[in-house]
Amino acid sequence: MDERVAEAAESQAPPGPEGTNRWRRRAAALLMAALPVLAGVLPATTSTAAAAPATASGNTAAAAPTVRSGTGSRSAQISLDEVTPTVPEKGDTLTLSGTVTNTSKTTLTDLRLAPRIGPTLTSRSAIQQAARRKGYLSGADGIEVPGDHGTRLSGLASGVTRSFTLKVPVDDLHLSGGGVHQLAVSLTGQTRNRPYAQILGIGRTFLPWQEGTPENRTRLTYLWPLISTPHVTARTQSDEQQTPVFEDDSLAEELAPGGRLQQMLELGKDLDVTWVIDPDLLASVDMMAGRYRVQKPGGKPDETVAGKNQAYAKRWLAELQQAVEGKEVVALPFADPDLASLAHRGTRVRGALSSLGQATTLAKRTVQVVLHVKPSTDFAWPYQGAVDSSIVDVATSAGARNVIARSDSVREKGLSYSPTAARPIGSGNTALVADALLSTAFEGDMSRAGNSSLAVQRFAAQSLALARQVPSRSRSVVVAPQRRPSVSQAQAMAAGIEALEGSGWTETTSLADAAEAKPDPNARRRMPAPSSYPSSLRKSELPTAAFEQVRKTKDGLEDFKRILSQAERVMPPFTTAIDREVSNAWRGEGRAGQRYRDSVEKYLLELRGAVKLIKKSDITLSGREATIPVTVQNNLAQGVDGLVLELRSSRVGLDVGDAKRVKVDGEHTQSLKFDTSAKNNGRAYVYAQLYTEDGERYGKVMKFQVNVTSITSTVLLVIAGGVLLIVLAGIRMYTQRKRSGPAPDPDAPLEQPDGDDADDADGADDAEDAEDAEDGADPEGGEAADGDGSGDREAAPEGLPEDGAEDHAEGADAAERDSSDGDDTERESDNPPATGEKVDR
Repeated sequence: MDERVAEAAESQAPPGPEGTNRWRRRAAALLMAALPVLAGVLPATTSTAAAAPATASGNTAAAAPTVRSGTGSRSAQISLDEVTPTVPEKGDTLTLSGTVTNTSKTTLTDLRLAPRIGPTLTSRSAIQQAARRKGYLSGADGIEVPGDHGTRLSGLASGVTRSFTLKVPVDDLHLSGGGVHQLAVSLTGQTRNRPYAQILGIGRTFLPWQEGTPENRTRLTYLWPLISTPHVTARTQSDEQQTPVFEDDSLAEELAPGGRLQQMLELGKDLDVTWVIDPDLLASVDMMAGRYRVQKPGGKPDETVAGKNQAYAKRWLAELQQAVEGKEVVALPFADPDLASLAHRGTRVRGALSSLGQATTLAKRTVQVVLHVKPSTDFAWPYQGAVDSSIVDVATSAGARNVIARSDSVREKGLSYSPTAARPIGSGNTALVADALLSTAFEGDMSRAGNSSLAVQRFAAQSLALARQVPSRSRSVVVAPQRRPSVSQAQAMAAGIEALEGSGWTETTSLADAAEAKPDPNARRRMPAPSSYPSSLRKSELPTAAFEQVRKTKDGLEDFKRILSQAERVMPPFTTAIDREVSNAWRGEGRAGQRYRDSVEKYLLELRGAVKLIKKSDITLSGREATIPVTVQNNLAQGVDGLVLELRSSRVGLDVGDAKRVKVDGEHTQSLKFDTSAKNNGRAYVYAQLYTEDGERYGKVMKFQVNVTSITSTVLLVIAGGVLLIVLAGIRMYTQRKRSGPAPDPDAPLEQPDGDDADDADGADDAEDAEDAEDGADPEGGEAADGDGSGDREAAPEGLPEDGAEDHAEGADAAERDSSDGDDTERESDNPPATGEKVDR
C-alpha cells in the first residue's frame, strides 16, 4: 500500500510538457534504432550501454549503469553509510555520511542533498514498516531540517556514484520528548524529461532520542557465540601422540588476523556479553596448537601434509583465556547437536539420544581444561530458537534446565508489549524467549556500509521502542543472534551493543540472571505443538537416515572397542566425530554432512578390517582325522584380544572342532589349528567366522572347500595281509636256518676217506663212466646227449661212495623241498629212473 502511494506521489508537476513530448520522443527513439539497420552498417541488435563519463574529482563512475532502472523518486539510490553518534544527546552534532547513485537511464541535474526529520514512530512495527518502504512518500518522510544543512551537487550521469557528508546540530532537529524518529537524506533535482524540482531519491535511517533517564531500564543479555563448523576428522596418526588429522586448514583462516573467529574475539573482549561457546571449537583449536596433519586436497583420506598454523591457534587461545576471565561462559553440548532434528527424527532410531548427556559432560570438561573457567551447561539453544514441546523434552533430557527460544516461535497472544524473556514451562524448566527483532537485526549482507549502518540504527531504535512500551515495568530481554556471524555481521553487532551501552534505557545482565528473573504472569508458558514447527526449518533438518547411519557407526565402534588392548587410543577420536555428525553446522549443508558421516564410517570399517582372516585355498584331507590351520592377521598398531574364531561345516559328518579364542599382538598374525574328523569321503565347504565375546559377528565370513579322501577298509585289509605274509616268511627262514646249524667253513680241508672205500669209489666211478659212455653222456659229467633226464641228477662228489652220492642227492632234494612255500609233501621224480640206477622209495 505504501509503495503504491509513493508511486502516486512521485509526479510533482503538471503533466503538460511530458504529455506533449511523449510521442515525439518515442518516434525519435524508433528512428534512431532503425537508421543503422537501413544503412547496413551495424547489426539490427546493438548494445545500448554506454561508458559513463568521468565525474568531478573525488567521485567514482561506475563501469556501466545498474541493470535496474529507477524512475521518479527512485531515480537515485541514497545510502547512509555512517550516522554518528548512533544515540545523540543534546548539544551533539550529527554527521551523516553516505553515497548517492544515479540508477536511472538519464542524467540528473540541479541536484541538492538535504537531511529530513520525520515524525515519531510510536511502535516497533512502525519502525519495521518504515524500513521496508521504498521511494518518497509525502508526509511519512517528514520535512527538511530547518536551516541550511544541505549540499549541492553537479550533474550526475547514469550509473555514477558520488559520496557526501552532511552535518546537522541535534538542536536544529527540534526533537521533543523521547522516542524514535525517522531520519532521512533526500535528493532533489531535475531530469531531461522532467525539468523541474522533484524528489529523485531518499535514504532512511532511525534516530533514537531519549531525554533524561527512565525510571526502569531494560535489562539486556546479549549472547556472543563462538561456534564453527566441524574441522577434525576421526583419523589420527599411529604415533604415540596420536596426531589429529584435519579435513582442511579453513580453521586456521578463521583464526588468522582478520579472520572470522579472530574478529569475534577481538570485538567481544571489550563488550559486556555472555560468551556462548561450542567446546568442539576449543578442542579443535587446542589440537591445532600442537602438531597436526591436514588432508591433501583431492587426495585419499590417509594422504596428509603437516599443518603449519600453530601460532594462530596458540595466540587465539591465549587471548580468549584473558577475554573470558571473570565473564559468564555458557558451554553448549559438544559439537552443538541439532536438538530439533533429534526430537523430530532421531527419536525414531534406537540410541540416538544416548550420547546427548555424554556430550554435555564432555563440554564442561573441555572448557575447564582449555579455558580454565567453569562454564554453565544449564542452557540449550535449538537452531534459530525455534522450539516445540518435543524439542524441549529432548533438550532437558540432556541435563539442561533452560531452553533458549525466540519470540517468532513462541508467539504472544493479546499482549501489546514484549514480556520478560523467562517463563516457567513445568518440571522446574525455564524457557528464555529471545526477542526476534533484536536477534535478527544483523542478519543479511552487512558488508555494505549502508546496510550495516542502518542495522545499527534500527537495533538501537527497536531497543528504545521496546523500553518505552511499559515504562513503569522493568523487563529482562535476551538477544540470541545467528550462530556463526560473518566478520561484517560481527562488526555491526559490536557497534549496536556499544551504542546501547551509552544509552540511558538499557543495562546489561548475565544469562543466568535473565533465567532467574521474575516471569511476566501474562506471558505464554505453554510451548507450541510439534506441528507448528516452521516447515522451512523442517526441510533443512537431518534426515532419519543420518541417525540410522550414526547408530550403525556406534554399534560398530562398541564391537571394535571390546577387542582392543588399548581402546582409549581409539574411542575419543571416534566419539567426538560421532558427536559432530549430528551438529547444527549441517543445517543447509546436507551434502557436506553426508560426506562427513561417510568418512567416519569408512574409517571405522578400515580399522575393523585390519583384523581379518587370511584367505585359505581349497584343501584336501587324507584320512579320517586331520588338522585345519586358520590364520588371523592383525594390521593394527595395538594388540587384539577378545575375539573368538569358529569353524562351521556345510556337511554332516565333518566335525571341524570347537571355537578358539584369538589373541594377536599388533602387526602380527596368529595361526589356530582345528582338529577335524570325517565319517565319510566327499567334499564340503567350511565357513570361518570371527565373533566378539558376546556373540556378535566380526568381519566377513571366510569360505573354503575341504576334500576328504580316506583309505577304505578293504584296502587296509589287503595291505595288512601282505605285511603279515612278509613277517611269517621271515620267521620261517629264520627257523630253518637255525635247524641246519652253522654253515660249513668254505676254507676248511676235506676229510680223506678209508682205502677200501676209496677203491670202491673208484670202481664205482669207472662203472658209472662206462654206463655214461654207453648212453652217450659226457664222461666228464656233462648232460646226457639224448636228454632222457638222467643228467638231472648231480654227480657225486669225488671220493664219496655211490651210496653216499645217493644220500647226498636225497639231502639236496630234501633241502630243495624244505625251501618251497607251503608244500611239505615228498614227491617222486617226474622223470623215470635210468637203467641200472638205484632208487630208494
